[in-house]
Amino acid sequence: MTGDRKVPRRISQTVLNSLKGGVVPRIGLPYIAVGRRSEIEALLHDVDVISEGGASFRFIVGRYGSGKSFLLQTIRNYVMDRGFIVADADLSPERRLQGTRGQGLATYRELITNLSTKTKPEGGALTLVLDRWISAVQSEAALETGLSPGDAALAEATDRKIYAVTSAVSELVHGFEFARLLSAYYRAAIDGDDETKARVVRWFRGEYTLKSEAREALGVSVIITDDDWYDYLKLFAAFFRMAGYSGMMIMVDELVNLYKIPNSVTRQYNYEKLLTMYNDTLQGKARYLGIIMSATPQAMEDRRRGIYSYEALRSRLAEGRFSRPGSRDLLAPVIRLEPLTAEEMLVLCEKLAAMHADLYGYARVLSTDDLALFLRIEYGRIGADQNITPREVIRDFIELMDLLYQNPDMSVAGLLESDGFSFAPSEAVSDEADASYAEFTI
Repeated sequence: MTGDRKVPRRISQTVLNSLKGGVVPRIGLPYIAVGRRSEIEALLHDVDVISEGGASFRFIVGRYGSGKSFLLQTIRNYVMDRGFIVADADLSPERRLQGTRGQGLATYRELITNLSTKTKPEGGALTLVLDRWISAVQSEAALETGLSPGDAALAEATDRKIYAVTSAVSELVHGFEFARLLSAYYRAAIDGDDETKARVVRWFRGEYTLKSEAREALGVSVIITDDDWYDYLKLFAAFFRMAGYSGMMIMVDELVNLYKIPNSVTRQYNYEKLLTMYNDTLQGKARYLGIIMSATPQAMEDRRRGIYSYEALRSRLAEGRFSRPGSRDLLAPVIRLEPLTAEEMLVLCEKLAAMHADLYGYARVLSTDDLALFLRIEYGRIGADQNITPREVIRDFIELMDLLYQNPDMSVAGLLESDGFSFAPSEAVSDEADASYAEFTI
């Protein structure tokens, strides 16, 4: 826990239930964060560069259950606190970077649906951002002119400020129509036309599938497609900055779903799109934009189906000669997660034990020696040296605490040293491809 602060019960409940269910909690991460300090510092350096007008692209690579999603969620919370807008999505067979049945556009829609800010961290923040932008421009114009609402001169001053933003956006690729729709949203907001506002938001979300439909609804002959959706994310990043935010961070998890695409041509098209996004950020073609994607080592490094099967990506991303376990280059595009140390796992178990005791209102029964014994047994299981992950250890530990709470007569030592616990083989799976659908991403 952070300092000596007591964790609110609702947060404790969410954290423990999420971890036991195998998912990363959206709230409460600062109370249980351990390790990953170097990785977080490296990513936060990127955040500083992005807020100054730069761009970044990082891959987080680690085995199933090694903590990729946990790190993504931690960074997500950090950057929202720093005034960023965050968009996140998990890839799946229906959501890719490119596809013949609109799978790329489906990823874009998921990202826009999940737009989050510090004040609206659960997603769905697009309308809120647009409305706050208009309100901020009106307030700024009133402050500069000293005019009152309803004054025609104030409306003209506001129009000029809106025009300055839309003009800047219109200079970017696909920016002209994007700027027209920003203006349309502003006019609709001034006129109280909620129907037009809803149509514009629908266009921004990529929900118009026919140009004729968009032309009839909004008078524009362009729609967001599977081929150009990434260009609109760059437009949003530029607009969000002008709307008062620090920048935009895009987080894409489950990159393994590109590795699992059966058709080699389709897979290569997706890697080509990935290369375009990567080159854009490194060459300065994107501004105020950060992208973080996570993958397993196999999905990354397999020379037959993985990202490294696309030579242009492999030559850019492959690890240099000097990096090795325990001494990784965290300024490289690919951050490889090292396993949490035994000391870090002990600290995490301490935090969870205190949280569990506070939540259920009992005096903590697990001593530090008990926790050390638990970890020795966990890491002593068959195959644990190769396959055990923080996810599995945490799940077992929460189950242990639940059993002890529900059965006060049980002995801690007796339960830990029982044959059923001590000799159960690790359930972690070594074949990542076969295990891909069973990942618990702690």
